Amino acid sequence: MKPNIHPQYRPVVFRDTAADFAFLTRSTLTSDKTIEWEDGNTYPVVDVDISSASHPFYTGRSRVVDTAGRVEKFRRRYGQKQ
Repeated sequence: MKPNIHPQYRPVVFRDTAADFAFLTRSTLTSDKTIEWEDGNTYPVVDVDISSASHPFYTGRSRVVDTAGRVEKFRRRYGQKQ
């Protein structure tokens, strides 16, 4: 690999805001927010809307997610014409 052209690959905490669930993994994503993890270290935290803790495929429960009015936007664009 060429030196100094790849983003830094480091530990990052992903936090599911809907299920109050967080997990530590490695990623190239960056964030200004940080969190103190269970091991006592501080890591950058990235908030996500859906993870395996809240996704209907993994939980077996259906859930309505409408961020930024997607349903209304779809209805305006493709709804019945007057």
